[in-house]
Amino acid sequence: MKWSFKLHRPFHGNLFGQPMTSREIGLVGEILAARWLRKKKRKVLYQNYSAPGGGEVDIVARHGEVLTFVEVKTRTRDDHGRPADAVNATKRRLIQRGAHHWLRILHRPCVTYRFDILEVYLLPGEKPRLHLIENAFPLSDSVMIGR
Repeated sequence: MKWSFKLHRPFHGNLFGQPMTSREIGLVGEILAARWLRKKKRKVLYQNYSAPGGGEVDIVARHGEVLTFVEVKTRTRDDHGRPADAVNATKRRLIQRGAHHWLRILHRPCVTYRFDILEVYLLPGEKPRLHLIENAFPLSDSVMIGR
């Protein structure tokens, strides 16, 4: 299922009217993403989870009984492809490692989970747009739980 959402204010850059750095863009995207998820009745459990030994998850949330590991990708231009296109095999492995560690901490191997990508568009002069891709990719065999 795909969702889209628009916020109420146009995007103009940082507080000082200057172009934002990549890091600032990512932080703004993650803040908007967490807010959007809460509005959609998801429970945000953790943001910016880093697993020991590598692995990361931007947002860990719960959607009903499903645990969701959300990768947030933000773009300030729409001529470089979709934000989700940047979630390559290497990035997916990092997210999966983070999720694997999170699931081990839970001690509940039967929990239902999925990997989502939340695309955030911060185009100059436009309201931010968010687009959720549920079940964006599966857990790869090389990162299966218990291995």
